[in-house]
Parts: sequence; C-alpha cells; structure tokens
Amino acid sequence: MSANTLDPYADRYAQRTGGMTASEIRALFAVANRPEVISLAGGMPYTTALPLDAVGALMGQLVAHNGTAALQYGSGQGDPRLRERICEVMALEKITSSPDDVVVTVGSQQALDIVSRVFLDPGDVVLAEGPSYVGALGTFAAAQAEVVHLPMDSDGLVPAVLEETLQRLGRAGRRAKFLYTVPTFHNPAGVTLSLARRPEVLALAERHDLLVLEDNPYGLLGFDGEPLPALRSLSESRVIYLGSFSKTFAPGLRVGWVLAPHAVREKLVLVSESQVLCPPTFNQLAVAEYLETQPWLEQVKVFRELYRERRDAMLEALSSLMPTGCTWTHPHGGFYVWLTLPEGVDGKVMQPRAIHARVAYVPGTGFYADNNGRREMRLSYCYPEPDRIREGIRRLAGVVEEELDLQKTFLPRDRTGTIRRTATSADAPAPDLT
Repeated sequence: MSANTLDPYADRYAQRTGGMTASEIRALFAVANRPEVISLAGGMPYTTALPLDAVGALMGQLVAHNGTAALQYGSGQGDPRLRERICEVMALEKITSSPDDVVVTVGSQQALDIVSRVFLDPGDVVLAEGPSYVGALGTFAAAQAEVVHLPMDSDGLVPAVLEETLQRLGRAGRRAKFLYTVPTFHNPAGVTLSLARRPEVLALAERHDLLVLEDNPYGLLGFDGEPLPALRSLSESRVIYLGSFSKTFAPGLRVGWVLAPHAVREKLVLVSESQVLCPPTFNQLAVAEYLETQPWLEQVKVFRELYRERRDAMLEALSSLMPTGCTWTHPHGGFYVWLTLPEGVDGKVMQPRAIHARVAYVPGTGFYADNNGRREMRLSYCYPEPDRIREGIRRLAGVVEEELDLQKTFLPRDRTGTIRRTATSADAPAPDLT
C-alpha cells in the first residue's frame, strides 16, 4: 500500500513534519491515568495542594472588578503588570532584569518554540544534555535541527565534554546555534549543574561565541536551602532564560516567559504575535493577582516539603527493593529520578510487562534524539502519594527481577547484550485497561 493511500495528504506536508513524532509521555497518558495503574510517568504538579478556594475567589473577583480588561485582547509581549512580577520572581535566583526584556508566552513550551524559530535553520546544530527534556527535542526536530547530546554526571553537564564537542564541531566547519540546558533539578535526569561548573560553562560559551538557552521551571523547588543562582544571573548577554508558573502555581493556566537580550526580544515578540496574537489576558492577570495578593512563597514552601517527602519515599523504596545492577540519581529538587537498568535489560521492551503489572514509567529512549537510553527510564515522584510511590516501585522491581530471570534462559541477545525477544506469553501485550 502506498504512502498516499495511507495518507492522501502526504505529498503536501512541509518537510519539517517528517521529524515530528508522538511524545513517549503523551502516548502513556491513556493507560497511566487508569486508577489501577500507579503512574510514575507524568510530571504533573500536585495542584491539590493549592488553596483552591482562595484561587477561585481571586478569579471571580478578577472578572467582577476587571472583567472588561481580563476578557479582552492584550499586548503581544504580555501584560506589563505581570512582567514586573516576573522580574521579582527571577530576582530570587539572583537575576537582574527589566520588564521590557520579558516576553510572556503560552507556557515555556511556546517559549522554546519561538526561540527555535528565531535562531534555527534546517540542519543547524543544537547542543543538549543527554538525556534531555522531551518537549525540547520535539521542538528542535520540528525546526529540522540536529541535536548533539552532551553526557552528564552527578554534577550535571561536564565542561570538558562541552569544550571537546565545540572543538570537534569547529574542526568540521560547523557551529552550534545554542546550548539548551536544564541546569537546576534536570528533567529528566534529576541532577543539578554544580555551582563550580556554572561559570566554567559560561566561560566556554564566551570563548566559542555560543548562546545558552537556560530552561528553569524547577528552580524554586529545591529541597536544600535557598534557590541556586541561575546561569542568567552570571551572564546577561550570553543567556536566554525560560521560566514558567506551571510548577510553582498552575500548569493549566499555561503562563511562561522568556528573558532575552533586548534585540532578541523584539524578534521573539514578532514570532509570538504570528502564533497567538497575544497570550491569554485572563490567565496573565490571574497569575499577577495571585502573586500580588496570595502568600505564594509560602505555597512554594508547601510544594517543596510535599515533593521532598515523595522524593524520600521513592529513594527509600528504590534502595530497599530494586535488584542489584540498578542505579539511580538522587535529586535535590524538582520532580524526577533517572534510573539505569542492569546490562541487557531494555526499558522500552520491558514497558508492556510493567503496564501488565499496573505500573507506568517513561522509557529513556524518548529523552534522546539518537534513540539512546534503552537501559534507562524516568520516574516521577511529584504526583502520587508516598504509599502509592512505594507500591509502584515494588511492582516495578518485580518486573525488573522477572526480566533478569529471563536472561538466565536460552533467549538470544543482540550485539549490545540486549535480549532479542521471541513470541512468548511473557511478551504478550499489556491488557486492554479500557
């Protein structure tokens, strides 16, 4: 059957659609949201902890007293009052900024997209940590960019590897348009770029004339003391900063922002206007009102303690239940633990067995542009209650143990040592949970 028979519009699509693929996380939602499945997959903030009565009253008052403005079109750059509040939020991470250089976006995902549209041509190189945020990888693929991954260790991005990669690209006559990084409480790896390495990374960026795109949705959700200084606080001209209220307030409002050098800001506004005309006025005013009238920093502390408890539950369960050969990161904030499976175990192949055992995770392959990550997975601790997390890890550990038992059989392996499956009852598809 020809491609045109499968999709009669195939010969009309733009070339950029060839790089668009479904998110590993979105593909899991239909199953992971079933009540009988313990989902360690999605990174959903625990919005139940919000003062919902107060938020509801705030929004009602907004319509009652300022509905004419709240329900009207607004500025393409974003509401000036909100941009002032955003500068106050960023000051907690030692960022000095002006509201004139802030562009409000429909979540930080739109921020990623407009920055990519401004800077990336087909075939351009983007440097990104490996693993990296799946939403960013999708945006770069849609822009037809080539992602070159940089490995991390427990202290985040390794400056020596960054320098070596920049030199190798230079010898090949190529230039990276920017480095995309989630330096604080990384998604998905859970690690943090150390304070010692931050100036080293920026010194390399300066030496090689490299822009840095800092994505920082988790920066205020640390478990150990004050927020870390953002990369942007160390370099105003070299770093474009992306922020979001999705993790510290409400993801459903879809309010994020970009802080960029003034010349870049102008182009970002033009691209944003071409996409959405203006970000939703009501949502912006609701966030501004929340920041001005509610004890939102106290609410952030509530989230921090809640996520710390869940992090501890996951780490304790992993330590006591996971079989030998598994390793994992130890996050000091944010939402995620990154787990590496024993040699020969493929997390993507194992996933149907995990769903059968009523536990969900995100396979590591979704966080690489080059299909690496077969032995890795992302585990999210932000949403389930601690007891559910422990039970989810118990179920997952049982699936890994079963997978290891299979290695002791006659099943053949490929060159990487991964089991090559044949059709057995153990490999049957997960049951239909509808």
